[in-house]
Parts: sequence; C-alpha cells; structure tokens
Amino acid sequence: MLARVTDNTSICNLDKGDLLREVMVKIGLERIDMQEGIMVEALLDSGVTGLVMSSEFTRKQRFKLKKLDRPMYVRNVDGSLNKEEPIEHTVEVNIYYQEHRERTKIDVIGGQKWMVILGMPWLARHNPEID
Repeated sequence: MLARVTDNTSICNLDKGDLLREVMVKIGLERIDMQEGIMVEALLDSGVTGLVMSSEFTRKQRFKLKKLDRPMYVRNVDGSLNKEEPIEHTVEVNIYYQEHRERTKIDVIGGQKWMVILGMPWLARHNPEID
C-alpha cells in the first residue's frame, strides 16, 4: 500500500501491521555549473548524519564532482565500517523542496539503493511536517 501524506511526501512499503520503512519526498536538484534541474525522490532518514547522493546517480546525471581533501570513512549503525569505498567527493547543488531553496554540498557514495538521502542536518533545518 502506498499512502500519500502531503503533496511532496509519500510513505512507502506499508501493509497492515507493517512498520514504516521508507519516507520519500520529491525534491528538485539543480546543478550549479549548468543551472539545470531535475526532480527526484529522496529518502528522509533521521539516522544519517549528512546528505548523501549515489555515485551511480551522480555519474548518470553528470554532476560536477569536487574532490575532498581527505576521504571520509562511513560507519554503519552497529559501528562497523561500511563495505563501500570511503567518501572522496561531494557535489554542490541547489535543493528545492516546497517553498524552500538551499545551496548545499552532498557527499557522494557508492552502493546506494536511493539516489539521494536527506539526513538529520537537512531535517533539522527544514523540519518537514510528516504525520
């Protein structure tokens, strides 16, 4: 069952008795270098400590990568190191959500199921209303 919560937010994978598994929002992403935009569904995840974009999606959409001074290693919920390569690049984008617009950097990581994950920093700044 797919339940619509607001115009730009959907709850996915809900069946009778199931727990909420994914909360997705439709956002606009604008490439700074080309001023071109696309609409994508991003996962909201309060357990993620940053903003993350799939390296496969980044490559496919031809986002301009910026190399980090030093790699960032990713830890899983249990404290173990993530099996993917460390984060070595970011992309700078404008994110559009409802009436909000913000210029930000998003970390690029491989092996992601989702194109974009908006973690706790984004949630804290925008406090989207999700019932």
